[in-house]
Amino acid sequence: MKFDVLVVGCGIAGLAAALTAREEGARVGVLERAPRDERGGNTRYTESFWRMKDASSVSDDFEDSFAANAGGWPDPGIMRDAVRSPEDQPGVLRALGVIDPHLVATIAEEAPSTLAWLGRFGIRFEHLPLYFLSQSTTRMAPAGGGLALVDTLGARIDASDGIEVHYRTAAHGLMLDEGGAVTGVHAVGPGNRRIRITAPAVVLACGGFQGNPEMMSRYVGAQAQYVRPVSRGGHYNRGEGVRMALDAGAAACGDFGSFHAQPVDPRSTDTEPVVLNYPWGVLVNACAHRFTDEAPGMVDATYEATAREIMRQPFGIAHAIHDAGLDDIAGWQVTVRSRVPPFEADTLWELGQLAGVDGDVLTRTITDYNASCPSADPVDPLRPDGRMTSGIAPRKSNWARPIERPPFRAWPIICANCFTFGGVKIDTRARVISTEGDPVPGLYAAGEVAGLYYRTYTGATSVMRGAVTGRLAGRNAARRHNS
Repeated sequence: MKFDVLVVGCGIAGLAAALTAREEGARVGVLERAPRDERGGNTRYTESFWRMKDASSVSDDFEDSFAANAGGWPDPGIMRDAVRSPEDQPGVLRALGVIDPHLVATIAEEAPSTLAWLGRFGIRFEHLPLYFLSQSTTRMAPAGGGLALVDTLGARIDASDGIEVHYRTAAHGLMLDEGGAVTGVHAVGPGNRRIRITAPAVVLACGGFQGNPEMMSRYVGAQAQYVRPVSRGGHYNRGEGVRMALDAGAAACGDFGSFHAQPVDPRSTDTEPVVLNYPWGVLVNACAHRFTDEAPGMVDATYEATAREIMRQPFGIAHAIHDAGLDDIAGWQVTVRSRVPPFEADTLWELGQLAGVDGDVLTRTITDYNASCPSADPVDPLRPDGRMTSGIAPRKSNWARPIERPPFRAWPIICANCFTFGGVKIDTRARVISTEGDPVPGLYAAGEVAGLYYRTYTGATSVMRGAVTGRLAGRNAARRHNS
């Protein structure tokens, strides 16, 4: 098989790349590991929030949020050249594993036009309800969420006579010529059938490695065994795109030891069954001990760090403990997306038995916590109130009130993996950058394959960056073919 542009992956990044390349006149091939009725990767299962104020501008904190998590403590002697244009920067800087501010600025600049491009297909963006009672930034989302993106753009691909999609087919290796340029991929189809596909331009848009337990254990550590992809789509993301690019000499970028974490109910079969009510209660681990500050700030800005703390606990599990006072908080139900009822009992000891933790230890833990709380007054969940515990470790920084009114409830929580952070470095044209700081000829990356995040996910930017980088990759891959 031969194409002008070959796109690996069929989530928002791959769909945007394929359609954009076709608009540029290229004959496009698409490889998708999932069957047709499950195409779309993570995009299929997300609300797809975008960090935007309105259709024409990103949030006020967009670039600052990325800058605050730009990658460790880079050498200032190298970083001083970051003020120069990318073409004039030394190769060691272009290949450095830190976020490129030019790329972040490009995503911010291109987001409104990408949103408008999606609007041409009938996709409408709105300020939709969240699973937070309040939020620390501005967000928009397409009506119908990520599934609407996959279904709408997928239907357009199905109707195109210049795009050919191969389902249940995964790329496993890149083909390179003697000059180091990409010439196609080695792929595997149904029945382990080996396929050779040639193309002068390849776009890797096949997600991260959250569905690969070997890579998760290698990069994240042994506790990764307690972490699972947050949605069914994540199980199809097995890291070949990242591995292929690295094997071809790509520079690494993004935090390989971390991922976008969410606290979810392990019992639930719901998509993204988050449990985000714990700031108004306490968290205990499998030993029935508190282990973290449950309320350091607004939950939409802190839940990721809390989820990682849960991952580090024995057996990677915790329980959110509440009493009847939770019902004093209007609308708290939106913060729990698991339809599995919590454990409920009239005493803390009985609650511990139901939840599988020591009831005596749980009772002591809550008694000690109650003694450290300033009052039993109702809390205002819409803003941090500074009402903190005293004389106990770990401290709870906000919304501290005693847990003493039956019935008592417990929601089990584990850390789920939305997507991994480690990937390859790309420039503002979505070209993959080599370890020498030069573009790998013919190789492009978009979405999760491109490393962009360190430590903390800049919320509501993943689908946005997938759509933007997908369009950049598709446009430039097609123009490479046309030139």
